[in-house]
Amino acid sequence: MVPKWVTTRNEQSTNKQTHMVGMLNNSDFWNFVLIFRIFFVTLQKISDGMRIIAKSTLVAYYTKNPQSKAALEDWYEKTKAAEWKCFADMRQTFNSVDSVGNKRYVFNIKGNDYRLVVLVKFTVSHVLIRFVGTHSEYDKITDIQHI
Repeated sequence: MVPKWVTTRNEQSTNKQTHMVGMLNNSDFWNFVLIFRIFFVTLQKISDGMRIIAKSTLVAYYTKNPQSKAALEDWYEKTKAAEWKCFADMRQTFNSVDSVGNKRYVFNIKGNDYRLVVLVKFTVSHVLIRFVGTHSEYDKITDIQHI
């Protein structure tokens, strides 16, 4: 007896929409993929908080500037645990954060000794680190909206 999912050459040539796995047509397959993706992203959001890209930027900076390590690690842990949906949510976690436009936000780190510029995508819970430096290095940035 031939399994249901096995088709012959004649069946394959006459029915171009048939897949070998489970006899799904194209729309059923893509609907399944879409539902799986929505479920996975929702599950990831529930369990993870904010996703920070990339911690290695912070590590590289505080390796060269060890006095900033504790403050940057504190920022990282608080941000990773947060579930920000808007700028007001960020303000509840860090009251010194400022919006500089183009989805970029500036954090004062260690009593304003350091500045951290991030790009935040609230819809997908991602935080992209764009700049870490001293306050004087930050002041030298000419176009903050495009870094």
